Amino acid sequence: MGIDLILIALVIIWIIFGTSYLRWHPFFVLLISALGLAFLLGTPLQEIPGVINLGFGKMFQNIGLLILFGSFIGSALEASHATKTIARSILKKLRFLPLPFVMSGLGYLVSIPVFCDAAFVILTPLTKKLALGNPFKRNGLTIALSTGLFSAHVLVPPTPGPLAAASNPGLTNLYLLILGGGSFALILMLIGAGYAFYLFRKKPHNSEEHIPEVQVEEAEEEHSHPAFMPAIIPLALPIVLMALAACTPFFKTDATVLLTGLIEFCGDPVIALLIGVLTAFYLFLRQKIAIQEIIESGIRQAAPILLITAMGGALGTVIQQANLTQGIDLSAFNTGIGLAIPFLLAAILKSAQGSSTVAMITVSSIMLPLLAAMGLDSEIGKVWVILAIGAGSVTVSHANDSYFWIVSQLGDMTVKQAYRTHTFATFLQGVLGFLILLAAYNLWLLGN
Repeated sequence: MGIDLILIALVIIWIIFGTSYLRWHPFFVLLISALGLAFLLGTPLQEIPGVINLGFGKMFQNIGLLILFGSFIGSALEASHATKTIARSILKKLRFLPLPFVMSGLGYLVSIPVFCDAAFVILTPLTKKLALGNPFKRNGLTIALSTGLFSAHVLVPPTPGPLAAASNPGLTNLYLLILGGGSFALILMLIGAGYAFYLFRKKPHNSEEHIPEVQVEEAEEEHSHPAFMPAIIPLALPIVLMALAACTPFFKTDATVLLTGLIEFCGDPVIALLIGVLTAFYLFLRQKIAIQEIIESGIRQAAPILLITAMGGALGTVIQQANLTQGIDLSAFNTGIGLAIPFLLAAILKSAQGSSTVAMITVSSIMLPLLAAMGLDSEIGKVWVILAIGAGSVTVSHANDSYFWIVSQLGDMTVKQAYRTHTFATFLQGVLGFLILLAAYNLWLLGN
């Protein structure tokens, strides 16, 4: 095992220790981690501040407005009681299904066209309202949403990771990947939903922590609640706009270039969420609620999340300078378990540097010269490899992953709770999903 990989493992241990047991603020722990790892990796001292600033700024640039606008929408829906209306409607119409499976399925569908970070920001207010004050139900629904979003995010185009993983080995049949990735993502979703259902059904040790559903319904105000359609528009409209923008390549021609350009502009995640904010504010104006208060509330909620996720980006930039594959003997794998190579590489990269997309891009590039020797240079063979990379890029989401902090902070979890639930759920998704994939792959080998 390479020395860089050992150093990164030590840093991950420090992050877990510092946030869970010392209970230091995650921002400070991540800052120490980034500085210490840059020094240990041999980065010149005068370059370390620039590397950290680059990673911090890049992450802030990528998701800063997404989180801020999402917080505005959440604050607006909360103050106008719109989330209560949506929660009641979902409970009433889908009462025959377990809620964790409903929430996970919703995440699966939404994450195909929408980046999972933005989708979680948009949908997480629903989990809190549907939990009805029960922390076990809240955690269960949060994990159902996070794992449902994550499953499609790493496997189904047009999200960036699967597209890049298809491009690097030269896969031309993208529809084959959509079919295979969509089917395998459904399996990962069900694994996450099953674990979330277990969390959802756990009973508090103190019976007073549970708030009965009837009691909550009686305590809620009966007036000033918006109707379902106005309440759902600030959530649904950004998702629809982003989904339409993802489909424009399929009908873009010279005759439709202006229309598709407008759709792509409105479907940009930042613009789509801004449109959602404006519709939420319109809901406020009808109820005569001060918008200034909502803006201030949204900023207060978004600020700590932005700082933590941006510092996680700084750590990820430092880690990307390391040689993570040094000392790994790829020839030790035979063709029967050949998919273990891309899975393990992706899992190592994902766990070490936090970004599923970076893991998918890197490993798909590494696998290109190995495909012929493994007998996986056909179109279907490349799809098998991409699915294995996708499973590895789920394993695992923890402290150096911005998605981990978004889930923990917006889901009202402590860091230790996030490790026990979200991190463990992504471990189950990755490992169990890969074992199922490996079994299916060996059956495919027998049939060929």
